[in-house]
Amino acid sequence: MPALFRTIVIAALAAALLTPGGAAFAGLGQPSAWEIGLQQSATPVMDDIVWFHDLLLWVITAIVAFVLALLIIIMVKFNARTNPTPSRTTHNTVLEVLWTVLPVIILVFIALPSFRILFFQLNTPPADLTIKATGKQWYWSYAYPDNGNFEFDSLILTEKERKPDQPRLLSVDNEIVVPVNKIVRVQVTGAEVIHSFAVPSFGVKIDAVPGRLNETWFKVTKEGMYYGQCSELCGKDHAFMPIAVRAVSEQAFSTWVEEAKKKFASAGGSTAVAKADVPAE
Repeated sequence: MPALFRTIVIAALAAALLTPGGAAFAGLGQPSAWEIGLQQSATPVMDDIVWFHDLLLWVITAIVAFVLALLIIIMVKFNARTNPTPSRTTHNTVLEVLWTVLPVIILVFIALPSFRILFFQLNTPPADLTIKATGKQWYWSYAYPDNGNFEFDSLILTEKERKPDQPRLLSVDNEIVVPVNKIVRVQVTGAEVIHSFAVPSFGVKIDAVPGRLNETWFKVTKEGMYYGQCSELCGKDHAFMPIAVRAVSEQAFSTWVEEAKKKFASAGGSTAVAKADVPAE
């Protein structure tokens, strides 16, 4: 019984921490210490994912509690000491129908919102801004075809380059900059091997495949810094090609675009030549 009690307590604590009331452990735009839940949502898609996650948590908790109750009842009521003469019943039509129909009902209950969220996530609405992200060995390149068609590389900062307020292994030299409350379409591909463009707070994760153009989208609703990483094993420096997105006001974005046109035009659209071989510390 002590082991059983310990299991119940751990399950209850996990449920409390993973529900919206436990979201204090979740970080906005980046991982937090001791975080066991999802990062805070910053897009409508991630809002739906968090809602669905919380719904499934209640469903799973109810199923686990029900099965645990059945096991306890069986152990207490039908052990050899309290029930020396067991029943010889081999079939129970009502019970057999219930344990077939109820799981189907639960699966349908789960499937309906799941299909809705998948459609919402995969059906890209008319975009206000397009960014092309290219995964390379081992950094990202970004192009803004709607805003002067400039392009730049984004490389991880080494420990010497990183400032104290910049997260380790997530900060880069050139961030993606996007305006808030605008539909951003991201066209993703790979230069040499398969990568994966993923930003947890946006609910975005899509493969970057050489020779193929995949597409995803997001609409950031809160200004701030958001971080992601390549989520496909792509080689020796897979762990050192982060994604950093800075969401700003529309006016600040317009100002940044004008500065970026000059900066990356003078740099030839690339910063990787000078830094690609700098090892991440």
